Amino acid sequence: MNTLAATALIAAAPTLFRQGLLALLRERWPQLLLSLTADATQVPDLVTHHAFALLVLDGALPGLHMPELLARLHQARPTQRLVVLADPHTLGRRNTPLAWPGTRLLVPSQVAPQALATALAPWLDALLEAKPVSGCPTPLPDSHFSARELQVLRLVVEDHCNEEIANRLFINVRTVESHRRNLLHKAGTRTLVGLAARAVREGWVA
Repeated sequence: MNTLAATALIAAAPTLFRQGLLALLRERWPQLLLSLTADATQVPDLVTHHAFALLVLDGALPGLHMPELLARLHQARPTQRLVVLADPHTLGRRNTPLAWPGTRLLVPSQVAPQALATALAPWLDALLEAKPVSGCPTPLPDSHFSARELQVLRLVVEDHCNEEIANRLFINVRTVESHRRNLLHKAGTRTLVGLAARAVREGWVA
């Protein structure tokens, strides 16, 4: 198999979600090469000149005009394997299932990286002729994280700032900061990106 056929293009903003997804893809399919862009205007040219095995497209990417982009992609690569992350209004439909209809996978923008990787697994396994890392996620014991810490962790993975987390959980910002410090310590990570990636990889968040 040539190198380009085993390359995935991830067109998404550099958020914690993207970092978590990349970490998950690297762990489960280490032979899959990853190419990144946060510039929606680059996508059509990149796809025209390279035969990517997979394109993950964040519908919230600034400057993205979904109908025009999809039309150009279809013209350049009619059989391009494409994942579009977008809200129901952007997709023009509701309750879009995590399925693989042909060459297009449409999923809600808030889908967890683990759920997205699971949806991609049957096709990527066959494409790369490899199996994901064996074994089930290894969550920490229930007592390791408090219920509130798990709530904060889920919002961290979704890339919410301290103020947004405080507003959603009706607590003050200093309390959020304390929970985040505790989460970093308990998870054995030094950065929020590392925390989010491990939380997704280990299945600590749904």
